[in-house]
Amino acid sequence: MPIENVYIARVTDGLVLVASVEHSSGNSASSSDRLELYKNQAKQILMKLNPRSTARMSIESNPYIFHYMIENGICYMTLTDKSYPKRLAFLFLEEISKDFESDLRSEYGDEWIRTVETVGRPYAFIKFDRIIQKKRRDFQDPNSTSNMKKLTDDLQTIQSVMRKTIDDVLDRGNKLDDVTEMSKNLASESKRNKWGAKQLSIMALWKQYAPFVVIGVLALLILIIRFFW
Repeated sequence: MPIENVYIARVTDGLVLVASVEHSSGNSASSSDRLELYKNQAKQILMKLNPRSTARMSIESNPYIFHYMIENGICYMTLTDKSYPKRLAFLFLEEISKDFESDLRSEYGDEWIRTVETVGRPYAFIKFDRIIQKKRRDFQDPNSTSNMKKLTDDLQTIQSVMRKTIDDVLDRGNKLDDVTEMSKNLASESKRNKWGAKQLSIMALWKQYAPFVVIGVLALLILIIRFFW
């Protein structure tokens, strides 16, 4: 089946809060061994996580892939067929995450995070499995109309975000060009103001000392006239 096991666990210590295991229709020893193998692998992955771990990752375990995402200190992980679309697997986990938080909020209010952080027994929220089972059925066929629509809507959202990012970068470039032009204008204006300030300084000096210069020139002319006459 495309979506097999689903786990919800606390990141700090790997404590499993919910486990939803898809049992094989066969009762052979090989089926039981395979189920146990992937359960152990899932537990190993969960135990290695910590608050600094990558928020989203896919880990291959032929012929399956583990996909996990971390949100608010909680890890949501699923095991899918290798052929199952990776983006759809994460959309599945995103919906599981939203529903799990909503379920806890309705029961514990604003203390739901505190409840998750302090719960001591494994599978404390196993009743949430009923919602996981429903979601698994919704996402089981990646080619269904609803799932194709989910992927299309998600792609459009990503494209919209990318366009906005590009527009922001281009706009930032235009603003930088504007700042550069303003800087050039300010530098040019500063030079003009500097020359204007010099002119004003010269004019002020001239007004201050002009009378003395005129008197000096007149006195010099009088002396010359008297000398020659």
